[in-house]
Amino acid sequence: MNRLPALDRYGMGWSVNRRILVMALVLTGLLAVAASVAWFTGRADQHNTPRSPAATNSALASPPEPTPDGRTSGLGSVPGPPQVAEPVAYAKAAARMLWSYDTRTTSRDQQLAGMREWLTKETGYADWASVAGQVPDPLLWSRMADQDQHATATVTEGHFPSAFKQALADNPSAITEAYIYVVTVNGTQRIGWSKGGAGAEERAVTLAVQCRPDHDCTLAALAPTVTQ
Repeated sequence: MNRLPALDRYGMGWSVNRRILVMALVLTGLLAVAASVAWFTGRADQHNTPRSPAATNSALASPPEPTPDGRTSGLGSVPGPPQVAEPVAYAKAAARMLWSYDTRTTSRDQQLAGMREWLTKETGYADWASVAGQVPDPLLWSRMADQDQHATATVTEGHFPSAFKQALADNPSAITEAYIYVVTVNGTQRIGWSKGGAGAEERAVTLAVQCRPDHDCTLAALAPTVTQ
């Protein structure tokens, strides 16, 4: 198997620039346990490295405006969110979306627009920066496109981390304020590029998913660390 070049580590080589404090406060109010705070305020895991200021500023840029029907136009290869009301199933679909891309058919703006479709519309719980931070800066995306880089993902499993399950056990009613669930997902990302280049890497991500009763789930945030 060919070794993955540095610029092929989409979603892995670009460290997140999370709005950690905001999400820590959200989960603190939601679960009222130190475990949740630690989960969101932990340092980036071994898969992440610091990104440049240019990449950070680009990721924090405002997402494309939606059309009158509520969807953003020109989503390229990014799949739309599924109509799923179960947190783990939705998190697995979201992880697959985050680990997949195709620079041959999708521009960086389209990638961001497609990802924005998955985000909760409840702004008090939406951490767009943590999601957009998975997309490389414009220059790097251009270099990836020059090599026809693309990736697909296979999800092997998803689960509620033990700290989250314990928090729910300690205070079952706390979830009813925001209905945000913490889910860790594991899988494999397969990357290809021009001239037959290919490779694969094991992936893991922890997501905050909002699933209100009688509503489809939405994505609230990505965590800076992966929990068990």
